[in-house]
Amino acid sequence: MRLAYMGTPDFAVPALRALLAAGHDVAAVYTQPPRPAGRGQREQRSPVHEFAAAHDIPVRTPASLKQEEAQRSFAALDLDVAVVAAYGLILPKAVLAAPKRGCLNIHASLLPRWRGAAPIQRAMLAGDAETGITIMQMDEGLDTGAMLAKEATAIEASDTGQTLHDRLAEIGAQAIVETLARLETLKPMPQPADGVTYAAKLTKDEGRLDWTKPAAALARQVRAFDPWPGAWFDCRGERIKVLAAQEVGTDAAAEPGVVIDGQATVACGTGALQLARLQRPGKGPLPAGEFLRGFALLPGTTLG
Repeated sequence: MRLAYMGTPDFAVPALRALLAAGHDVAAVYTQPPRPAGRGQREQRSPVHEFAAAHDIPVRTPASLKQEEAQRSFAALDLDVAVVAAYGLILPKAVLAAPKRGCLNIHASLLPRWRGAAPIQRAMLAGDAETGITIMQMDEGLDTGAMLAKEATAIEASDTGQTLHDRLAEIGAQAIVETLARLETLKPMPQPADGVTYAAKLTKDEGRLDWTKPAAALARQVRAFDPWPGAWFDCRGERIKVLAAQEVGTDAAAEPGVVIDGQATVACGTGALQLARLQRPGKGPLPAGEFLRGFALLPGTTLG
């Protein structure tokens, strides 16, 4: 098919790669404009932009698709379909209607659960047993379109936000290729009204560990927020990142946030959280044993 691909972050790269390998004619890639990043604040192209440029695919980076000129330019591509994956811009009605077979979205959840910006992390935070990919026919709503395909995957106890992200990106790549191959025979299924949840965008402040919560929830938070926004607590004027932790049982009668032993175990609202890998500002990550030799967390210490 002749298609446009619309995506921005790392998550969207495997699907573009798969579409090219399947022989589709990618007429143009749409992605977010380059933005300042890093210590030098140099303008940096998105991962999708870099991949497209390396494969000599025309790249377009409009700041918005609301202007008539941008919509005319998109319609002039004369597309069979547009494929969208974590693009980051709203598609107006004129854009949605331009391709002959519409716009298909690769969404990282089993819709209607976790519509919105951060479905991978929200599924992990909620303790969902599984998540997946939904290929959806886009409409003007927020992830409300009819579903064409679904592919589930278990959320393993060892998963982090990063590992689940990477697995779903590959599942999405395979799913969109299979969906396009069967597009003429697939019947779009409306999303059920029951089971709708929303995955709000992540913020840095959400990384703060609230010790009054159950240890199981905090362990999920540490995993879900790896690599961003990261889980953290304040202690002695420093913001300490927690890169790995596990729930442990405890008989200690301590208030939430109190360190209860010499192994960086912290009392929580229910149970306790043993901190396994930590990082101080400006320093590298360390296993808890090494970390404690340079930054003591003595029993009885109350963490912020």
